[in-house]
Amino acid sequence: MTISHNYQHQLAHDRFGLKVAARLSDACDELPYEVSERLRAARVQALGRRKVATRKVAAAGQASNATLTLNSGDEGFGVWSAITSVIPLLALVVGLLTLNAVLSDERDDELAEIDSALLTDTLPPSAYTDPGFAQFLKSQRESAR
Repeated sequence: MTISHNYQHQLAHDRFGLKVAARLSDACDELPYEVSERLRAARVQALGRRKVATRKVAAAGQASNATLTLNSGDEGFGVWSAITSVIPLLALVVGLLTLNAVLSDERDDELAEIDSALLTDTLPPSAYTDPGFAQFLKSQRESAR
């Protein structure tokens, strides 16, 4: 009902504007060049301002509709809404803790594998810290290619 009323109101405004424009255009041919140019410039400015005003009104209408949509149905903060708000948070925390545990286990397995390789190797662990041994390993890798 409001939409049709607004539409009719807009149509009435448009009809009035067309009537005024027709009345002003009737005597336009008789005006001097300077006056007609000033009127043309005024029309261009008026149309430019109307477009800006229309955009602002449309943006304000969209913002108010969004606000109405977001605020509609507010029935208070009950027990069920609290539960449904907390469930996704709990799922996120459980997922992060599980991920941390799995990654920690994998890291522990890698460290244990490195430790067992060092302990079962024929070289002493101090050989790995020797700069000459690092150069020896580098040259061995290059010659293997």
